[in-house]
Amino acid sequence: MNKLLDAREKINKADEELAKHFCERMAAVKEVAEYKAEHALPILDASREEEIIKNASNRFENSDIKAHYINFVKSNMSISRSYQAELYPAAVSGIIYDTESVKRLHVNLDEDSYDVIVGCGALEFSDKYFNLNRRVLILTDSRVPIKYADSVAKKCASPFIYIIEQGEQSKNLANFEAILNFMAKNRFTRSDCVVAVGGGVVGDLAGFVASSYMRGVDFYNIPTTLLSQVDSSIGGKVAIDLGGYKNIVGAFYQPKCVIVDPELLLTLNIRQVRAGLAESLKMATTSDAELFAIFESGEFLNDIEEVILRSLLIKKGIVERDVHESGERKILNFGHTVGHAIESSSDLLHGECVALGMLYMCTEQIKNRLIPILDEIGLPSGARLDADELYKFILRDKKASGENITVTYVNEIGKAELRKMPIEKIKDYL
Repeated sequence: MNKLLDAREKINKADEELAKHFCERMAAVKEVAEYKAEHALPILDASREEEIIKNASNRFENSDIKAHYINFVKSNMSISRSYQAELYPAAVSGIIYDTESVKRLHVNLDEDSYDVIVGCGALEFSDKYFNLNRRVLILTDSRVPIKYADSVAKKCASPFIYIIEQGEQSKNLANFEAILNFMAKNRFTRSDCVVAVGGGVVGDLAGFVASSYMRGVDFYNIPTTLLSQVDSSIGGKVAIDLGGYKNIVGAFYQPKCVIVDPELLLTLNIRQVRAGLAESLKMATTSDAELFAIFESGEFLNDIEEVILRSLLIKKGIVERDVHESGERKILNFGHTVGHAIESSSDLLHGECVALGMLYMCTEQIKNRLIPILDEIGLPSGARLDADELYKFILRDKKASGENITVTYVNEIGKAELRKMPIEKIKDYL
């Protein structure tokens, strides 16, 4: 018993010393946070953390507690990041200004963290934000003006442009295999990278290729549609379609950096712009009553960059709290349960399908507020749909689990709830 008490007394004394050193460490962390705030630097410094872990490893060459000490160090770094976030909230939930016209949002996902660069003309500075001094596969599609891919290629040490046909039908297993073969034929290594220049289809396919080639190469994203700029370009969900079912084969794979340049929207047709606004309206309805008010006032097109930024902040915050869609992130599926089924059985664009899908999953009062906004944007607020056909596709939905499905439902603007229900009950909504 005395041996146990002696050991505990030693632990108590060690804890006292640790407490003193912890206070000293956090005081230094505060100084670091102040410097980062002053110089608009992100909270995460991956190279610095790698250096700390390496030094920690060297302190315990052959000790049986080496792994535990490294975990202790990692825990300290996580606590430090949280403390910096309290002192320096702009780096977590706000906007950092690189220049007057270029803003930077930091998506804080520990070792998978990355920046989203937002600003008119940002495309011209791709080499500032991307490491392009290597082989670079630039994936784009036939609808995207080739000048965008060329702009990136001019900044690369060894560029390879690969063009797929526009449209959801290109997000398939055959293209996935063809691109991997192209990379292997051109001797891409694990040190090389993939850059997506296009909408959600290009981003999904490029990201899945990057996640798979040699078990993962760096991935960068330059979304060229409003829909991909406000939603699919961040969050790390990459996928292809299979057997007529959307995004059924995929992975979570975070980009290294994203450039959102609103000037790229100038070449979009109006239908694509409207489809993008549907995703932003979706996020406003579930998470931001102020953004919803902008839509309701009809001011949403007067400052499209503000709509993009507010949408990205919503998506960023949710992804940071639930990176693998195990809980809160499912809120972003508002409109998607029925919307994906509509998309699989029609020729409508993804955003148009989400617009319709939202109307199935909200109160009558919310529906009556959404319909005038959809009409103002120019999105469909009604369509001739076959309920049995929709139900067939919903049965294959990724959100279905056994005999149940989780849907996102809105009772109040700016708030949403997840409802788990027997999949049969979805027929009541249809």
